[in-house]
Amino acid sequence: MPIEIKMPALSPTMEEGKLAKWLVKEGDTVASGDIMAEIETDKATMEFEAVDEGTIGKILIPEGSEGVKVGTVIATLSGEDDDEDASQAAPEAETPKAEAEAEAPKAEAAPAKPAEPAAAVASSPAPAPAPKPAPTASSPSKEGRIAASPLARRLAADKGVDIEALTGSGPHGRVIKADVEAAQPGSAQPKAAAPVAAPAAANDTAAPAPASVEMADDTRALLDARIPHTVEKLSGMRKTIARRLAQSMQQAPHIYLTVDVRLDKLMAMRAELNAALEKQGVKVSVNDMLIKALGKALIDVPECNVTFAGNEMIKYSRADVSVAVSIPGGLITPIVSDANGRSFSEISRAMKDLGKRAQEGKLKPEEYQGGTASISNMGMMGIKHFTAVINPPQSTILAIGAGEKRPWVMPDGQLGVATIMTATGSFDHRAVDGASGAQLMTAFREYVENPLGMVA
Repeated sequence: MPIEIKMPALSPTMEEGKLAKWLVKEGDTVASGDIMAEIETDKATMEFEAVDEGTIGKILIPEGSEGVKVGTVIATLSGEDDDEDASQAAPEAETPKAEAEAEAPKAEAAPAKPAEPAAAVASSPAPAPAPKPAPTASSPSKEGRIAASPLARRLAADKGVDIEALTGSGPHGRVIKADVEAAQPGSAQPKAAAPVAAPAAANDTAAPAPASVEMADDTRALLDARIPHTVEKLSGMRKTIARRLAQSMQQAPHIYLTVDVRLDKLMAMRAELNAALEKQGVKVSVNDMLIKALGKALIDVPECNVTFAGNEMIKYSRADVSVAVSIPGGLITPIVSDANGRSFSEISRAMKDLGKRAQEGKLKPEEYQGGTASISNMGMMGIKHFTAVINPPQSTILAIGAGEKRPWVMPDGQLGVATIMTATGSFDHRAVDGASGAQLMTAFREYVENPLGMVA
């Protein structure tokens, strides 16, 4: 009996996804652990592995399908020997067919209508010989394909045999493994009709696609048709971003606290670190050092390393910092776990790996879901100051602006020039009091301005 392959839940919160690409086709044999498809979740494109072994029987959901609900049957899997065993099952299946054919004239002859039943009875024996040529020559299936087992098709492709030119010895003229093995290799011929017809059909079906997009009534109401425009469907990622940020702003009362931080000592330390790590191929960024500074500050001020859970408060004893990374089509927050305990070089290596796989859409759900607080750095884009939206269910996010030369009062009271950046913390006021948020911002500033404290 065919095994149903269902749309998997690739993350705890996944309800639907996009079947981005099939990596197998009908008739392919798969073993446990083989990659069958690429499935796009709200944040990443993930590979879907086979659990059982067998032959792909029917692909029910085509690639590119969006909004496929978790649990939907997307394909069927049959045992590897099912197709070759059809010769045993087929005769049993033929018996009812033969009986049905034998009963057909009786059923038609039963009514005592004069003219038409007589024609029907007279014509009914005519199709009877039709099944006889079937075993000697392969016949097209309902879809216009030659009836052949998946195994036979694979062998034919490997040997270069034109399967449509073979005589099938299986039930109803079905081409089986033995027919292909007996054929001369190199006899495959390119199909002439199908490639010509297929593009025509493809063009016919594809032509209406660019013409319009199914728009919701709300979209149509907002549209100003006088202005040249296009309408695009939201990706799963963009839908999730919209939903989560709206949820954050509506449910979490934000409080914002801003500090100016001097970067000169941190920049000098970074230069020394990179000189020492050059032989290892490691280059620590300012952002790597700020991640650790936030991690250390969260441990110093545990009141900010929390999640508001309605009737309870979840307090974390480790700082797992989610780092906002811009990727095509949206934003993702890979997590640097144990940011407070890792060295600068370890954070640098982790961020390089996470950032690369984030851009490729290859992060695992556990690598971007969770975390205890977030950091978003737009300084490299020249943004001096901004406020960030809290990443639920977290209660803290730090927004980092660009470091720039500014007039600054030095420790000796003299006016000088220093490299200054503006950092703004956003806190969920249900969980974090203003005083606790202020303590976190102060601790963060002290670690950045005295970076030796992060390695002591």
